[in-house]
Amino acid sequence: MTRNDQLFHRALQTAPGGVHSPVRAFHGVGGTPVFMASASGPTITDVSGRPYIDFCLSFGPLILGHRDPAVWRAAQAALEDGWSYGTCEPYSLALAEWIIACVPWVERLRFVSSGTEAVMSALRVARAATGRSAVLKFEGCYHGHADPLLVKAGSGLAGDVASSSAGVSNDAIAHTVVAPLDDEAAFDAIVDRTGPDLVEGVPANFGLLPPRREWLHHIAARTRAAGALFVLDEVITGFRVARDGAAAHYGLTPDLVCYGKVMGGGFPAAAYGGRADLMNLVAPAGPVYQAGTLSANPVGMRAGLATLEEMTARDGWSTLERRTSHFTDALRSRFDAAGLPVDVVTLSSIFWMRRRTNGDVRRIDRIPAGQAAWFARLFHEALARGVYLPPSPYEVCFLSLAHDADTLARAADALVDAAVHAERP
Repeated sequence: MTRNDQLFHRALQTAPGGVHSPVRAFHGVGGTPVFMASASGPTITDVSGRPYIDFCLSFGPLILGHRDPAVWRAAQAALEDGWSYGTCEPYSLALAEWIIACVPWVERLRFVSSGTEAVMSALRVARAATGRSAVLKFEGCYHGHADPLLVKAGSGLAGDVASSSAGVSNDAIAHTVVAPLDDEAAFDAIVDRTGPDLVEGVPANFGLLPPRREWLHHIAARTRAAGALFVLDEVITGFRVARDGAAAHYGLTPDLVCYGKVMGGGFPAAAYGGRADLMNLVAPAGPVYQAGTLSANPVGMRAGLATLEEMTARDGWSTLERRTSHFTDALRSRFDAAGLPVDVVTLSSIFWMRRRTNGDVRRIDRIPAGQAAWFARLFHEALARGVYLPPSPYEVCFLSLAHDADTLARAADALVDAAVHAERP
């Protein structure tokens, strides 16, 4: 038995499925999860000492790469000063001021510890502001694991839902409505009877499904016309797609917005924010209660600010977009040259490989059949060639500033060879 197998055997005795988040379990690709021991730059290294080019990047936060020197220094300084105070401190203030100065639609914000917390809290504020109980979300969009959001479209009338998890009661999801992505008519038939409208700026938890700009603007306009609020989930896209996220990329002005991942520099940090009148409903300024013992943890605050300042100083967003475009264009060309039916979908520094189909894929029912089985083969072929992809057919890949030209050239060679072998089940 290898050391990795020994570790997983031990993990099965301590945690459900041997993991502390389901996607780490390799259920989507098969096999035994790889235990990683260290990481640096674009590379993650397993317990046997084998390195992999990492396109998972902790599912998105590490936009500078692993152990970036600027973030490392900020985190070390934070630890030397003290890593949790439970009081007011200047570090969250500095990060909040940076965000408010750079993102016009964020006039006030509140830091929390996870994306789930951010979305849950933003919806509480939205309900308080509108006096409405219902929330409309879109099929295939993931907004964390709060009970009311663990839903999928039901089989009855438009907007009906069913729980997507055991342990979530019908009462918990009674006020959640689900609409299909990329369908103005279906949305219009539902929106007038709902409350806040919650959408990912770019759906990226069920594959990468880049939306039409017109559709997003229609959603925002109709939401407000119905007397509801437009809540944008930017936990993945915030400070990654652009400095001011998918909202800027698509020309949107959300009423409330949720951030995480990149904002914390790889530490547990997230935030919700928006218009001052809405955010001033939050306690102690207003009647909406929300609290957190470790909210605005100083290590995450200082690491997050260091990340955003470093990205700004290095023109990071433009650099990453160019680098990702060059890399994915090369992949497409080589897949085509090899006669492989593989599409590479890209937005800024995010990409997703899927089976080829006719036309754009903007909703989950258009994802090609066979994606899961094909990706499982591709994943293990890539792993064998030293490339670590997110272990799910529907999770997206990320680039960082640490992925230089040489790293990406080696990754392209490995992925093309892996794709060739993945065609031979």
